[in-house]
Amino acid sequence: MSQHPPSPPAVTAEEIAHAFEDQVEAVDLSRYSIEDWITQAMFWAMTLAVFVQFFTRYVLNDSLAWTEEAAINLLVGVVFFGSIMCVRMSRHIQVDVLYHYIPAPLARALSLLVDVVRIVFFGYAAFLVWEYSELISHERMTMIDLPKSIVFYTVVVAFALMCVRAIQVMVENMRRGYSVLEHPEAFMEVGD
Repeated sequence: MSQHPPSPPAVTAEEIAHAFEDQVEAVDLSRYSIEDWITQAMFWAMTLAVFVQFFTRYVLNDSLAWTEEAAINLLVGVVFFGSIMCVRMSRHIQVDVLYHYIPAPLARALSLLVDVVRIVFFGYAAFLVWEYSELISHERMTMIDLPKSIVFYTVVVAFALMCVRAIQVMVENMRRGYSVLEHPEAFMEVGD
């Protein structure tokens, strides 16, 4: 015979009504940086482009072709500018299990090496995308009469800012004496 989990306690309408009287915590926007707001703007522009695409295609049965290209290019911006925040907050995917099994001085050195490799990678990626952008600077987008390089220069800026943020993270890790790899619990926020 299978057992069912206990039912949650019933909530009355009066309890729900009183929940709206609870004190609301102040919203703290200080943890967000300029690149986060740019990403937010790109996201909503992309959302608008997708909505216009959906509406014109399925409601009006007369699709605006430029909306798909605009949405794709804005998605590229959202991904790469969103990555800047991930670097700043040390939120990219990482494997930290090894750090629990090696001596602390070795873990510190390995963490510092990871910081240096990350900085070099972002800097080199910015250089490579810059080089590619220069190669295609004369090409135009398919539906929108703009140079394709606009999208790639956006990626260059994103990689350059990721490099700058990675340098800031490394300096902070050195100041603090440990990184997220060594002590992930210290970087957990409420709600994680």
